[in-house]
Amino acid sequence: MKKFLEEFRAFIAKGNVLDLAVGVIIGGAFGSVVSGLTDNIIQPLLNCIGGANVQGKIQLFGTENYLDYGAFISAIINFLIMAFVVFLIVKSVNKLSETASKLGKKKEKEETPAEPTTKVCPYCKSEIAIDATKCPHCTSDLSAE
Repeated sequence: MKKFLEEFRAFIAKGNVLDLAVGVIIGGAFGSVVSGLTDNIIQPLLNCIGGANVQGKIQLFGTENYLDYGAFISAIINFLIMAFVVFLIVKSVNKLSETASKLGKKKEKEETPAEPTTKVCPYCKSEIAIDATKCPHCTSDLSAE
């Protein structure tokens, strides 16, 4: 049990739980804003178009039961707005990480110069392979270097 509590404490200390909690709280607040937008702005605008009553209900078979199609349409609009915003956020984060990765690769290429593959013969000053032991131009022995 003690090991379990230590593992749980390490998990919480990583910050994953705090990030998740902040995301849930912000998501809930954003959901309320979107619901307010659809209920208080979009639905009245839809009601004005052609006299449609989006907040309407249909009574079932003369009973006290109703189908609330206005709430259903409102929920669909809420979902579409939330899905669009999540799409935009994911797209911008992907673009940002792609740009950061390109910059990181570019900087890495600049910092690590390529290993030389040639050297200059100390006798005739010709360019020769770096692992050569004899100059092909002046036939000098290069093994002493």
